[in-house]
Amino acid sequence: MNDDLNQGFFTGKRLLIFGAGYVGGAVAKAFIAEGGAVTAVTRNSPKALALSKMGVEAVVGDLVDGNWAARITGRPEFVLNCVSSGGGGLDGYRHSYLEGAKTIARWAKETEQSGHLVYTGSTSVYAQGDGMTVDESMLAESSEERALVLLETESRVKTWTNGWTILRLAGIYGPQRHYLLDGLRAGRDAVPGNGETQLNLVHRDDIVAAILRVYSIPQVSMNKVFNLVDNGCATKGEIVRWLCSQLQRDQPTFTGRSAPGRRRFMPSRIISNEKLKAELGWSPKFPSYREGYRDLLGA
Repeated sequence: MNDDLNQGFFTGKRLLIFGAGYVGGAVAKAFIAEGGAVTAVTRNSPKALALSKMGVEAVVGDLVDGNWAARITGRPEFVLNCVSSGGGGLDGYRHSYLEGAKTIARWAKETEQSGHLVYTGSTSVYAQGDGMTVDESMLAESSEERALVLLETESRVKTWTNGWTILRLAGIYGPQRHYLLDGLRAGRDAVPGNGETQLNLVHRDDIVAAILRVYSIPQVSMNKVFNLVDNGCATKGEIVRWLCSQLQRDQPTFTGRSAPGRRRFMPSRIISNEKLKAELGWSPKFPSYREGYRDLLGA
């Protein structure tokens, strides 16, 4: 999964994952392949069963309830918080992200945990738009309610005394998660949103590689914030046109409205990944949507 890692670096070490869903489950698989052991806390019983079959010590429980804490054994060298909202609108965001982060912090303090914490946040915390390029030096102060919850969660993560890293993820896609492609394959003649909006994407496998990279060089990665996005700078219209050419179908129109349950307003900006590449030596296996979607189409 990650050719840049020192051979055997994770052997015999343990990773504790909170929220082993789409990203967390893939991280668990990669970490085990590197010789490590994984404990995962998930609220989803079927997911826990699948994780157990993969060799993960799965603990079922709601993160905020804290009923999982007594079942965590040992002192993991690495901790990953990659929970999702699980629906529920703004209340779901507060419950999963903010209250979850508070519960993790209490557990760490009470049990004197010393693992390196990685939190997967979101580039939605940035308010900038108008096609500008956004890097980590720019102020993150969105007025959107969900983004404010994520910013408050980041503040909680930064109180972790044993070393933390925040990865602000762009739009995630990859195996079994390609909504835009699915819609075009289904023959839909209208696509939500605006074709002129800049899209910022990152493939799931590149997220996994970045997380392992962060853990492998703590002297460089600790107590820093990084944007995690591919190298592609493309509008939604460009991506749709390219996919339509691959699928040999007519191009759809754009509705000009967000899809149900998504952000009402999608700012158009280019998220920079230069800091992550320069400081950690990470580079995406799928540099743009072309490589990523070509791989998915081939599968």
